[in-house]
This record gives sequence, C-alpha cells and structure tokens, in this order.
Amino acid sequence: MRKFAVALSFLLLSSQAFALDVGGVNVSPTVVLHQKTLSLNGAGIRKKLFIKVYVGSLYTERKVTTTAQLLADPGEKLVRMNFVHSKVEKEKIIEAFAEGLANNSPGVAQSAEAKAFFSSFKDDFVAGDTVDILVSPDGTVAASHNGKALGSVRSPAFAQGVLLIWFGEKPADGSLKKGMLGNG
Repeated sequence: MRKFAVALSFLLLSSQAFALDVGGVNVSPTVVLHQKTLSLNGAGIRKKLFIKVYVGSLYTERKVTTTAQLLADPGEKLVRMNFVHSKVEKEKIIEAFAEGLANNSPGVAQSAEAKAFFSSFKDDFVAGDTVDILVSPDGTVAASHNGKALGSVRSPAFAQGVLLIWFGEKPADGSLKKGMLGNG
C-alpha cells in the first residue's frame, strides 16, 4: 500500500510539474484546437502603468523565438489572455487592439476586418476571464470569451496585423512579447 501511495504521489506531482504559474494563473502546457495540439511557446504578464492586466500566453504547433519565425510558421497560433485585473472595460481592450494595429500594421488598422473584429467584443472583462485569439493558417482570426465564440474574420493581412499587436516592432508590452516568444 505504501508503494502505491508513493507512486500515486509521484504521478500527481509529475502532472503538476508541467503546469506553469504566471502571475497567479495556471498556464496549461498544451491546448487542443481543431484536433491539433498546440504547445505553450511562452507566457508573460501584460502590465499597464504597473497594473497587472492579464497573463498572455502564446501557443503554437512549433516553437518560435522571433517575430519572423512566428509570422512564417504555417501552423495554428493561439494568444490566450487570462485576466487578473478586477475589471477591464471592453472599450479599453478594443482601444489597445486598435493602437497595436495602428502602431504595427497601419494598413489594416482602419479596415472593415478590424471594425468587424472589434465589434465582436460585447462585454467587459473581469479577473478570471479568458479571451482566446486564434489565428489559423488560412488567415482566419477567431475570438472567444470564456469559451463562447465571439466571431471571426478571414483576412491574411489582418491575421498578421493581429499577431503584430503583441509581436511587432512596437508591441503592446515589450516584456510580454519576450515572455510569449520564450525569451523572457
């Protein structure tokens, strides 16, 4: 019986060893989307004026360490935002996305695709909420809030622009970019 208890304890500890705690958020080592397993590429904390807003995680089919590798990678990409701040108004997130597009992809910042994407966000975000932004190889960008689909837009140029919000030359948060690229 003692051997069984030791073995069970080891099994439970080893399964927990792969989970990553970032800013108090348990970041999963993998996610399964469209029958594909994406692995955690990296994670970090999005801060605004020293306030922790969300934990950002990048999941990819293959490990990437640079923006160029990320953009060239033909696989699925998922940016997950686990909100830790008590409340973030949807307007603030939309404003941050719009600023990220304007700073890194001005050609798509005012596009119909950007407007459609922004209009899919209907609710504010509170601590514990999860927002997923999935970028598919065909250029589809799909958003979900706590597992509920919000909408999708198909445009390869817009898909690249969305990734550049976090990974462009002028990212929303430089340390978050480094963390999600596994360089933090």
